[in-house]
Amino acid sequence: MRRSLSVLTAALVVAGLAACSSSSPSPTASSTAAAATCQNAKAGSSSDSIKVSGAFHQTPTVTFATPLKVTDLERTVVTKGTGKRVQAGATAGLALAAYDGTTGKQLAAPEGFGTQAVVDAPVDDKKWLPGFVRGVECLNVGSRVVVTATAEEAFGQAFSQLGLKQNAPVVLLADIVNIAPKLPTKANGTPVPPTPGFPTVKLSKTGEPTITVPKADPPTETRIAELKKGSGETVLPGDTVTVQYKGVLWRNGQMFDSSWSRGQTASFQTTQVVKGFQKALEGQTVGSQVIAIVPPADGYGTAGQGEIKGTDTMVFVVDILGTTR
Repeated sequence: MRRSLSVLTAALVVAGLAACSSSSPSPTASSTAAAATCQNAKAGSSSDSIKVSGAFHQTPTVTFATPLKVTDLERTVVTKGTGKRVQAGATAGLALAAYDGTTGKQLAAPEGFGTQAVVDAPVDDKKWLPGFVRGVECLNVGSRVVVTATAEEAFGQAFSQLGLKQNAPVVLLADIVNIAPKLPTKANGTPVPPTPGFPTVKLSKTGEPTITVPKADPPTETRIAELKKGSGETVLPGDTVTVQYKGVLWRNGQMFDSSWSRGQTASFQTTQVVKGFQKALEGQTVGSQVIAIVPPADGYGTAGQGEIKGTDTMVFVVDILGTTR
């Protein structure tokens, strides 16, 4: 079964929640620290050889001679847009496609074309697939671009999840549909009185929570409470959310994962995380801050995950900053 490109990225960003690892993603050696400035990759014989037909923002037809020879990342602008310029650090709404340069076959189902929701991609190669960042940075909304690269240049350390070798040739296509409004970095909803029996939460000036677990046995079922009530859009099952979050263990209060500690928000589909975290998101409104007590049955089960034992109850505090579908 092919993986979607957005799922591939989210699996890296929230690996601790998606049952892979609690460590944050790392860029490839060729990526910039945070895409602080545009690199403006140049066109070359490989990228110019890719033939693309079809209207902008509609599923394209992409053809090329196989096997494609790739020695470095190249970018060819198929259609030059006239809209707002994509700056480093912005969030671009993209339609995406990716192809195996050896076989010509799709690597993942195209996303964001036609009536599909666009993929909100941070233009930052610490947070998104670096080949697409190199492709869209410093272009204008309305542009269609083709990138040819090695698998590692295209997907960073995620290339192996697509069954590719490090130097395998890859073709990427992106339509830049819009630039998303800048999201807040913390929940801005109205504070809600604490719910008895829940851990206490104290917020720093930046909004980062300090979570203090009570000296009592945890509940045996998932419990969720609001700390702030937002007035934004409701999160629906399968939405892609942007959040800040921190997770600690009930037994000792030890933090095991935190977007705050990484200095960046996280974006992923609600269906990609453990069940208790999913329950904390769906039905809530953007701008809300939620606390969730998640026992093993709605977490990692009796197998546990890393430092999380099979008997551990987890506590999450989550700021819901945005949602798309």
